[in-house]
Parts: sequence; C-alpha cells; structure tokens
Amino acid sequence: MSEHEHPGAPGITGTSGAPGTSRASRVSRAAGGVGRRGFLAGAAAVAASATSVTAFARPASATTAAARPNILLIVTDDQPKQTDWAIAKTIDWLGGQGVTFTHGHSATPLCSPSRSSVFSGRHAHHHGVRNNAASHSLDQSTTVQRHLKQAGYRTGLFGKYLNSWALADNPPHFEEWALLQPGYTNARWNIDGTVQELPGYTTNVIKNKTLAFLDKSVTDTRPWFAYVTPYASHAPNTPAPAYADAPVPAWNGRPSVPEADRSDKPAYIRDATSTLADAKEVRRRQLRALLSVDDAVQAIHDKLAALGQLENTLVIYTADNGYTWADHGWLKKSVPYSPAHEVPFYLSWPAGGLGSGSTDSRIVANIDIAPTILDAAGITPATPQDGQSLLTPAARDHLLVQWWRQGAGGDGPKTWASYVAKDKQYTEYYDLYTDASGAVSGTGQVAFREYYDLVNDPHQLRNLLHQATPQQERNLGVPALAARLAADRAA
Repeated sequence: MSEHEHPGAPGITGTSGAPGTSRASRVSRAAGGVGRRGFLAGAAAVAASATSVTAFARPASATTAAARPNILLIVTDDQPKQTDWAIAKTIDWLGGQGVTFTHGHSATPLCSPSRSSVFSGRHAHHHGVRNNAASHSLDQSTTVQRHLKQAGYRTGLFGKYLNSWALADNPPHFEEWALLQPGYTNARWNIDGTVQELPGYTTNVIKNKTLAFLDKSVTDTRPWFAYVTPYASHAPNTPAPAYADAPVPAWNGRPSVPEADRSDKPAYIRDATSTLADAKEVRRRQLRALLSVDDAVQAIHDKLAALGQLENTLVIYTADNGYTWADHGWLKKSVPYSPAHEVPFYLSWPAGGLGSGSTDSRIVANIDIAPTILDAAGITPATPQDGQSLLTPAARDHLLVQWWRQGAGGDGPKTWASYVAKDKQYTEYYDLYTDASGAVSGTGQVAFREYYDLVNDPHQLRNLLHQATPQQERNLGVPALAARLAADRAA
C-alpha cells in the first residue's frame, strides 16, 4: 500500500480498588460518588501529591456550562515515542503538570484511520475508515466535535484534518478552521471556507491561528474545543529555518535495527533494506521539525495562563501513529512492531485533579480520547464507543491493533491484526484488502503469524512461532490468543 498521504473496546474491565489507584478515585468511591463541584473542590489537595497512578475519578456531569472545561487536543503526525528531546517544554507542562501515560498506542498505525478513531472513539472496523482514501466513510454525527458543538462548545480546527479530504470541503462541526493541505512552507489552506495560500512555516501558522482562537474567549464566554494538528513530524520532516541545522542527540539504533537474521519475519520484512544511516537521517529531521511544535505548545500554554484558563482546560497530546527507524529494516509505519503503534500520550487538567505530575501505566489508545473528552464535558454519546474515558478506573489487559492493505497488488505488509499486551504480542496477517471506500475483500485466510515475549524480547527479534510445534504453541497460549483476537475483530 502506498504511504503517500496528501489529501486528493474489547478487553476492557473495571479495576476498582486496584493497587496504585489515584487518591482522587479512592476518595470518590469511598464517598459513594461525588458531584462535579465536590470533586473539583477537593482537586487541589489531590493535585498536590505527585504519584504513579492507574485510574482517575470520574467527574459527574456538569450542571452548568461554566463548570465544563475547555478542551485542547494536540495530535502530531508520525511522531515516534522516542522523541522526548524535541518536546521538552511540552513534557514540562503536560508531564510535569499532568499525567504521562507510559503505554500509549494508536489502534491503527496509519493517519486517517487513526484520526477517525480520535474523533469517534471507535476502532477502524467500526468507523469504516480503514485506509487513507476512505476518509468520507466516517459518520460525522459520531465525532467528538459534533457532540461538543451541539452541547454549546465553540469548536476550532487548526492544521491537518483527514487524508483524501478535498481542501475546498469545509470540515463538519467546526465553527472556525485553518485546514492545511499537508506541507511545511507556503502551503495551501482552507481558512473558514476560503482556499488560499499563506506564506510561512505551517507549524507557526497553526500556532498563530490557535492563539487568535483562544483570544476570542475574552468576549465569547462559551467553553471551547481546539483541535491543533501540525504536519510535523511527517515526511519530508522539513524543519523551520531556525532549526534547520540544530544539533540533535546522537543515536546508534537499537537491537531491532541491525537485526541480522529476519528469517522468522514475514516476506516484506525479510526483503526490507533500510539501514541505520537511513534511520539516523529521518530521526534527525523529525526531531528538528518537532522543535517548532514544542514552541507552539509553549506559546499556547502561555496564552492560557494569560487568559486565566490554564486550570480548567483539559489538554491531551498524542500522535496519530508512531514510526519505525529502520527496525527490522523497515523505515515507515503501518506495521505491527512496537515503534509503529506506540505513541507519546500526555494529559493535563489541573481543575479536574490531574495537574500534579504523575504517571499512568495503563494501556491507553487513541480510541480513548473521545470518551475522555465527552466525559469531562458531561456528554453521553448516542453511538457506542470502543474506548473508555481515562477519567475512570477502567483498564484493559490488552489492545486490539490492526491495519488494512489498500489494493490487492504491490509490496508491503498484508492486512494484519494484533493482540498487544504489556508482556506479549500476537499478530496474524490475512488474505484481505480494501478498496478506496474501505470495503474489505479477500478470503480472510491467515497467511502468517508472529508471537513475541515482550518481557524478554522487547525489540521483537525472535518470533516464537517460527518453526514452533503444536505443543509449543499450546504452551505459549496461542490458541486462546487467536480466539481472543478473532473475537476482538468481530466485536
């Protein structure tokens, strides 16, 4: 499948009382549940204690618009998890005054399916956007922006929207927008319905448009939702002129990069040819491009502080997918290996008790973003969602991660689905492919399988199913994993 991207909840269980549960959650349950005002009244004491947490209290629905938080959702493009150096100011804010999720994932490591999951809280096999050409398959009535606008929020979009979305088509349920045709310099935009070219570096344009949107809250007192989505660090990873030659920390790869024996991997990986030198160059450009994102986030932070809105703004920062740096010879995304679907994931909401600089080790994903936002806003969606609000104690023991091949021919991975847990990962590749609308064809026959022990083999070097006997597969628990994966895909 082509990676060109320019435009043209199974396994979730409650864990009440689990070790590591946050103080806010324990207090809420001990009291038999509290109203939002009572929850917020005790938030300052909770926020004063920085702890490692695994669950949060769920605020009750807001009774007045004034109690609802503003929502800032920042989604970068193709940002791998190992890019902390480039977003130090972002981490200082959202990690130091919020929550760092150590196991953040994209449920489909490809731009448009992932972004559709961000908007809808649903897996791609439910929202229908299985590839980058199928953006118009998304039911816009299911999106978080539709729910927020209907509930009285002022909504704005600044940056990339959905792949294959025509630039002249206005994005539904946004009141203001600066929709970017992906690019870095002197790009084309749809600004509130007018298609035009704007000079300058696009991350800076996105920053300035967002700041102007925030300034309007001085006279427009409605709560707001800002979806801020720079093109960085997507290829060609062009940095701003100020960072074109910025020195970046040295990196000499990881064991999965120079992997000598890939005989246990699928054919497209056995044939992959990217090298450590290739990875170093892409990494260098990605980090430099992300420096401008970090500047933009800092400017947004400073604006919120000046407006007195820092406390009651729920901020979520993540990426639409990760990116491999020549791991197993692959220098892209769209694969089941960890660097492609693991993403940075931060949340801050001081007024909601989430401003103390804590960590959360739950398995979380882009499908959890919409449920979290709607929970904070006191909105119950009519359409079922696969994700869970991160403001609840809900936790999953694994995540369904999947990807579909577009078209029947060409090189690259076949359609695959994966059971991803903290300690293991089981993947199946299938004889399936999609058309431009996202419709699926093929026999569905399993073409290849992988199983990795992520505790002893975190870089996924040894596929334990390679030449494994039936008894060895049973010892690994593969039959049960295969059955659960089938159930997840069918749910």
